[in-house]
Amino acid sequence: MRTNRQLSAHQATVACLDNRLSELKRVHQPLWVYDFDDASIAWANAEALALWQAESLQVLSERDLSEDMTQVVTMRLQQYQQDFLRDDSIQFREYWTLYPNGDPQPVEILFSAFRLNDGRMAMFCEAQGFQRLDNDALRSSQALLYTSVMISLFSVTGEPLYRNPAARASVRSSDEHLHEHFIEDTAMRRLDIASEQEVNFVANVHVGSGERWHDISARRCLDAVSGESAWLISEVDVSQLKATQERANFLAEHDILTGLPNRNHVSIVLEQRILQMYARGDQGALIFIDLDHFKDINDSLGHAAGDSLLVEIANRLKHLVGDTDNIARLGGDEFLLLMGPLMDKGEVDARIAKLKQHLSEPMMLQGRNVRVTPSIGVSLFPADGKNINELMRHADLAMYHAKDLGRNEAAYFTQDMSEAVDCRINLESELMVALKEKQFSAWFQPRVDVQSGEIRGAEALVRWVHPERGIVSPADFIPACEDSGLIACLGKLVLTQAVIAQRQWAQNGHALKISVNLSPVQFAGETLVEDFMQIVEDNGGDPHFLELEITESVLLGNDQATIGKLQALVDYGFHIAIDDFGTGYSNLSYLHRYPISCLKIDRSFIAQLDTAQPIIELIISMARLFDLDVVAEGVETSAQLQALKAYDCQEYQGFFYGGAVAPGEFTALLGFDGEAAA
Repeated sequence: MRTNRQLSAHQATVACLDNRLSELKRVHQPLWVYDFDDASIAWANAEALALWQAESLQVLSERDLSEDMTQVVTMRLQQYQQDFLRDDSIQFREYWTLYPNGDPQPVEILFSAFRLNDGRMAMFCEAQGFQRLDNDALRSSQALLYTSVMISLFSVTGEPLYRNPAARASVRSSDEHLHEHFIEDTAMRRLDIASEQEVNFVANVHVGSGERWHDISARRCLDAVSGESAWLISEVDVSQLKATQERANFLAEHDILTGLPNRNHVSIVLEQRILQMYARGDQGALIFIDLDHFKDINDSLGHAAGDSLLVEIANRLKHLVGDTDNIARLGGDEFLLLMGPLMDKGEVDARIAKLKQHLSEPMMLQGRNVRVTPSIGVSLFPADGKNINELMRHADLAMYHAKDLGRNEAAYFTQDMSEAVDCRINLESELMVALKEKQFSAWFQPRVDVQSGEIRGAEALVRWVHPERGIVSPADFIPACEDSGLIACLGKLVLTQAVIAQRQWAQNGHALKISVNLSPVQFAGETLVEDFMQIVEDNGGDPHFLELEITESVLLGNDQATIGKLQALVDYGFHIAIDDFGTGYSNLSYLHRYPISCLKIDRSFIAQLDTAQPIIELIISMARLFDLDVVAEGVETSAQLQALKAYDCQEYQGFFYGGAVAPGEFTALLGFDGEAAA
């Protein structure tokens, strides 16, 4: 409500304007003057009084229009006022809907700057042909006014022709050119390359508050006023999503405990550096470090002390090396260091001596003086290998040789280290016999509802029932199967047994989803889709209750063949899950580019709940955003399960409920309901 003093000043302004604009009273179109500061109409002719449904100028001028204004309208009027103060020669023409006494009145208005008698900036409004507006034009004008999407029109040379309120509110000034909007020149080059086409990209842009990331959609069109070619630009602020993605990418390539690059970083970045050294003709060395008797620290002082030791070792490596991009923690107590370019082997010897000295220095853990020593394996580039995988394999062999020498030793790879290769050949021979004699079988680890404790499904895990050694862990033979090409046969065997088990349990009233691991080597098979379809059909299975688990490495190529193969499997009825999610690249584009239905949180995050909580919550939030299922792996304690309940995780699996068991034992479990079966 206005005070008496405000009303008196307002009435004086109205009276002065009425005399000043008396000649315009005879114009046969609605004309009025809007007072920005007072949010009222300071003058109007008879046609405007009719439009605003007011009996007199005094009645109309006393209306406080701000009472019914939306935030968007208020912002738009403030933009007009700022633009008129900067340049009082400019004009704006827009479609508006006025609401006199609540009655909608569509109108096209020409807005111009107008100075009041006291010098304040007001706005002169000329209504033009509002009867010509149809419903579509009216609604489109309202959409442009109220949408949060920033929509602008620029000439081909970058001059601004139009901005809707959202776009006008974001820019630093109303006359900002298109090239001034972008922080990097590459954005304008994209527009130049696009020519007559539509182009979409994400760009770093200037806004009134600083810098933001915008999702840009640009299309060439014709300016409706001049008929000349123009750019129609729409923008959406994706800064928060960009920051989340960058954080996820960082976490995907770095170890959360030590902050060092992880195995995924090694396979991408260090491989590129090795290729660069090869192209330049440089020499280098890959140093594999394993801490001696690290398990004793965990067993005697606990995992927290072990984690503290790993952090201290990582800090010592950072201090010695400097460039953390050349070091990595591969997992557990294994670290990697790339050196290069090198002049000779003497530089490697000197670096190894420093590593042994500094890494072996005592440290305090829980009030105790603790010392660990490193076993170091070295492979030289290019003599011992020309790619990261070959160099890592040879450095690993050399490291095990260093341990055989008594630990706290360093060894260089030599061709004489063939025992491991011989063992692998022998193992491959045994594997072929095992497949022929059907020594492999699928065991099943329960997937359990986090909230209810009920079994919802199972993961099929292969076990080798060796006639002499008993149950052999997959970690001891899966890599050999992949290297030898036997993984395809083994994978089909496991899927067959999973289909049969799922069908039998379903017939007994337990409609469970069974997941089967699919290795990258197996996925690359040309007949994978046809083979899996045939297995399901031959064994009377239902693919809608079968889930194929792939690792993120399968998706790194981001190629059309991968998409096509995954889509063919999904179209047939299979579900696709990403296994060990969070330990690979974890690109957000996976979740909408590929037909994924489930994320399995890697056990390493569950084991380190205190430090990994933000990552776990981020993964669950992303899954919820993309309507994906979430399964936590490696749950071993009640505290971990309670935390997953709080995070609203859907399912879990792990030794807290039970490990993988033979089909008959799993059938017995289906009659049990509770938090844990063991």
